[in-house]
Amino acid sequence: MTQTITIIDDDRNIVTSVTIALESEGYKVRSFNDGETGLQSILKNEPDLVILDIKMPRMDGTEVLQKLRETSKLPVIFLTSKDDEIDEIIGLKLGADDYITKPFSQRLLLARIGTLLKRIAARSEPQNTKNIIALGALSLDKSRYLCTWNGAPLDLTVTEFLLLLALATRPGHVKNREQMIAAAYGDNIYVDDRTIDSHIKRIRKKFKKIDETFDHIETLYGIGYKYKED
Repeated sequence: MTQTITIIDDDRNIVTSVTIALESEGYKVRSFNDGETGLQSILKNEPDLVILDIKMPRMDGTEVLQKLRETSKLPVIFLTSKDDEIDEIIGLKLGADDYITKPFSQRLLLARIGTLLKRIAARSEPQNTKNIIALGALSLDKSRYLCTWNGAPLDLTVTEFLLLLALATRPGHVKNREQMIAAAYGDNIYVDDRTIDSHIKRIRKKFKKIDETFDHIETLYGIGYKYKED
């Protein structure tokens, strides 16, 4: 069955280019240039995934997501301007599943969409123990993109999960920022080093909400990160 994606962005050039890229991959696309109109469409006929710009006229992306989360867990990817970290934080707190910073590559967006849709589909499937990484209190389900700490679930975005997975797969080994970028975004995609640092900071905060003593992600300044062995 053809999957439907709704994109809401007031930048018509972005809407056009993303629509072309999505349709070339076989998705059905509904596009809108303001949040209010886009939200009404979603509520009437829910798509499989939403791509949502934050800063828009009439109703911005955070308002759209807030109203959407009152009734739906529909997967949402935020598009955010570079350095608008406060918008990213607000969006993730409201329940966005991931975000991509403008300008972005179409290949990265398509990869994120594919991964997120697979994660949503996999959550309804039976657990496969072969896909579980268990390190002390940490458990990572690679097939369903689920993470728990001492049995408590962590609501990680796709990007955060992939970064944590890269570290936890080889505990005690240092991953530099280039390796982290490749693990989370794929090869040949440019991402600022600060983006990785911001993700790691948010991952730590999510763990500390569950366990204030969490200190398993170590920073090696000027080098990278590692997951501390128990």
